[in-house]
Amino acid sequence: MTRLLLLACACLWLAGCLFTTSNSTSLSDRLVAPGGVSPLLDEDRIAATIASVPNRSGHVASRDGVPIFWRAFDAGQYGMHYRYLGQRHDGGRALDVDFGFELPTPFRPQPARGTVVLLHGWMMDGDSLLPWSLQLAQSGYQVVTLDLRNHGHSGSGPAGYGTRESDDVGDVIAALRTRGEIRGPLYLFGISYGAATALFAADKLGDQVAGVVAMESFANAGRGIRDMVPHMLGSRPHGWRAQAVANYARWRYGGQDLDAVIAAADRRLRLDLDRVDVGHALAATRACVLLLHGDADQHIPVAHGRTLARASARVHYIEMRGENHLSLPLRLDLLGDTVDDWLARDHAGQTHCPAPLTPQEGSTLALQPAEPPARG
Repeated sequence: MTRLLLLACACLWLAGCLFTTSNSTSLSDRLVAPGGVSPLLDEDRIAATIASVPNRSGHVASRDGVPIFWRAFDAGQYGMHYRYLGQRHDGGRALDVDFGFELPTPFRPQPARGTVVLLHGWMMDGDSLLPWSLQLAQSGYQVVTLDLRNHGHSGSGPAGYGTRESDDVGDVIAALRTRGEIRGPLYLFGISYGAATALFAADKLGDQVAGVVAMESFANAGRGIRDMVPHMLGSRPHGWRAQAVANYARWRYGGQDLDAVIAAADRRLRLDLDRVDVGHALAATRACVLLLHGDADQHIPVAHGRTLARASARVHYIEMRGENHLSLPLRLDLLGDTVDDWLARDHAGQTHCPAPLTPQEGSTLALQPAEPPARG
């Protein structure tokens, strides 16, 4: 089994994901375009691991002319092993797992019971979701990962905080259908920025989407930025290296007025971030939605998840006790069976969406299903 340090340190992760050491001193630059993937992702090692797994990949040009990278994994047995090792302190706050796989020889794809499209978070890429990809493929699903615009192997274009990215998702799905890469019922699974994208895409794709798994999404883009940036700037990590990065971020960005920063990003993106409201898209979607959030999340506080949970009666909401924005996506040990069970249920034409299997350890189930908001 291979031990992978998926996130080396929360402070360094935030530096890589938002406060990159570019030539720009403008925080609005970081909001307009992230600039690739986090430098903490061991891209060479991840690429070598991906190369050892049967997969197909390519690009689809979106309606905006942005080339979007996709990768597909067939349903089948990959011999995956996964163990969450949790947090440790070694000059920072580390989260790591034991993750490996033993492919049978020869590998034989199995008929797919449906297709799951995976959408990553800010400054990550589709390949960073390999554990979830293999988990779902072993459960019988065709899995397609996408690199969102401005990330990974995809091209660049104005960020949309889920609005423009969801158009890209729809364009890729349409193209992959003609190639036979979308098989059976279609599900979207997104994390953080990718979760917001999945919910916007589900609204736009209508009956094409059978269900959505949305993990730690923001409810409103402007609110999410106002919550996330002060938390990042105020973090006081352990270890000299982490402290140096945090001090540098505070020196570079701490004096900037956040409302002015967002207004500048609005002008450059031609987008009102305070009106990028995921809840409106969720309320309109016809798909069943499994919503997940950690109650210890300080990057996108749990209030966002609770707000989204109240947006539609088609939502089932699981709030994970003690999990934060970095740890929750790594909890395949707690959430793998829950997601597998929920996807396997019949969502088509249901007036009331099926309830998920409750995770067995350290979780609390809340607002299941949510009460729709009062209409004034």
